[in-house]
Amino acid sequence: MTIRFDNRVAIVTGAGGGLGRAYALELARRGAKVVVNDLGGARDGTGHSDAALKVVEEITAAGGEAMSNGGSVTDYDQMVEMVAKAKERWGGVHILINNAGVLRDKSFAKMEPADFRFVVDVHLNGSANCTKAVWETMREQNYGRILMTASSTGLFGNFGQANYGAAKLGLAGLTKTLYLEGAKNNIKVNTIAPVAGTRMTEDLFPAEAFAAFSPDKVVPAALFLVSEDAPTNQIVGAGAGVFQASYVTLTQGKLLTGDELSPEGVAAHWATITDRTGEITPASGAEQSMIIMKRLQGQ
Repeated sequence: MTIRFDNRVAIVTGAGGGLGRAYALELARRGAKVVVNDLGGARDGTGHSDAALKVVEEITAAGGEAMSNGGSVTDYDQMVEMVAKAKERWGGVHILINNAGVLRDKSFAKMEPADFRFVVDVHLNGSANCTKAVWETMREQNYGRILMTASSTGLFGNFGQANYGAAKLGLAGLTKTLYLEGAKNNIKVNTIAPVAGTRMTEDLFPAEAFAAFSPDKVVPAALFLVSEDAPTNQIVGAGAGVFQASYVTLTQGKLLTGDELSPEGVAAHWATITDRTGEITPASGAEQSMIIMKRLQGQ
């Protein structure tokens, strides 16, 4: 089976370099018409560049179709305009990869509130802006594939990245609601947690590791997750050609009553509460309540 994107229109944010560029090039190579969105500039969100235009030139030189967009994901109106231009030129938008991001790393003790807000605004609110801008179009088409970009920092934590981690776990949470709301209109929503050597991570990797974690080795997961036969509500890790699945699980828990319904009771039964035997991977938040009801019924 060959995965193709003929007659599909894809938007990739932050596509002027790194992962976004790699996604855009491969989508185009496989037949998609691509909107290359990039504000440009440095990894902290400052400055400007014509990076998006260069990626468009690469795509057209290879025989593909693409258009550049320099809008900021933090500006909802600019994202609406971006979608409108894509629809005007190509008739629809079928794929959105929310990839744009910035870093402003500091320990929480040294982090200014403005740096926290800015990183959350770009990653989390920016992805929400882009997704909202395409949502109604995808509902009308009865087809949509959306990919959020999380991170191991959001899923598991990393010193010095409180702002980034908060935003990235928020994106995984956004996925878990949007996949439910989009299901009836064939909109599939997934999350990728990539590990790649890009301008955002170039001083975090040793030189040899930087090469091993090239962006092209993440691309297969991203493109599968926005393909026609993609799963939905998945969190997929990808780096250096290794692909993983991550889950938010829930234990069966312990019912406490009477005198045990106390902080001391929680402490006394902590081993049972955290016992992972029989844990589940809920498909929605309602399943937590369902387990509680079973406990109340003596099951």
